[in-house]
Amino acid sequence: MVYIRAKKVKSDQYLYLVKSVWDSKKSTSKQEIVKYLGKASDVVKDDIPVDYRNDPKVLSVLASYNPKDVKKREDATKKSKQQLYKKLTEGNIHDSVKTYDEYTKIFNAPDFFDKILKPTMYRIGDEWATGKISIATEHVASNVAQTLVKIIMDKITGSANKKKILICIPQGEEHHLGCDVLETYLSIKGFKIYNMGVSMPTESILNFIDNNKPDIVMISITLEDNLSAGQRLVKKIKDHINIPVLIGGYALRGEKIPKFAGEVIPDCGLEQVPKILRKI
Repeated sequence: MVYIRAKKVKSDQYLYLVKSVWDSKKSTSKQEIVKYLGKASDVVKDDIPVDYRNDPKVLSVLASYNPKDVKKREDATKKSKQQLYKKLTEGNIHDSVKTYDEYTKIFNAPDFFDKILKPTMYRIGDEWATGKISIATEHVASNVAQTLVKIIMDKITGSANKKKILICIPQGEEHHLGCDVLETYLSIKGFKIYNMGVSMPTESILNFIDNNKPDIVMISITLEDNLSAGQRLVKKIKDHINIPVLIGGYALRGEKIPKFAGEVIPDCGLEQVPKILRKI
């Protein structure tokens, strides 16, 4: 059984999705946090993990926290995802930027990346894989999305006073939108980011690590065909230097995730990534 638990900090309420788990040793049930949802007034249905998203009790509690704002945000999120999908697949960068600007008048840049751009690009990837859109349309959408991320990056400046993060992709991987999104979001959070989001020889990556001494390496893999190359890249980095290596991306959403010499990041919200980095 899952339910929402609220915690009050000063004058604000913060929500957690929790479930009851039976402790056989103590012969009693205990609470286990499924996901931290955030500030109550900001949480909407899309923040709930998909397995519990339509639970009537969960939705009822969620709606009890400022239902007008919840409805407003859900409507804005749905509208923005539809608009962005249309503009990306049409190759319209001007209106894609406009969609971002209109959304962030109400919400913020991290929400745009996590709740609008990320699911939209997943949808485009899935529709290309199933033949609903052509490879040409997928390429156009990806290129526009990458330009959009760069434009947003120009609008935002980070303090860059935290850990240094190297973001890269394995040799042969051509998709680097995930790297660009991470660069923008983590820069907002103040991290110093080195984005090598272009397929490069492993030796070049190792030389960069030696010369710039990042604290953490993050590797993004989009296509399953590049998982083996990713495994080789991680092993060579770990054999070369003792540094934390995190691996994530669209290719790692499947049930069978191959073993890596580094740590695989599960598919999670962008807001969880800085928390993961701080623990390392």
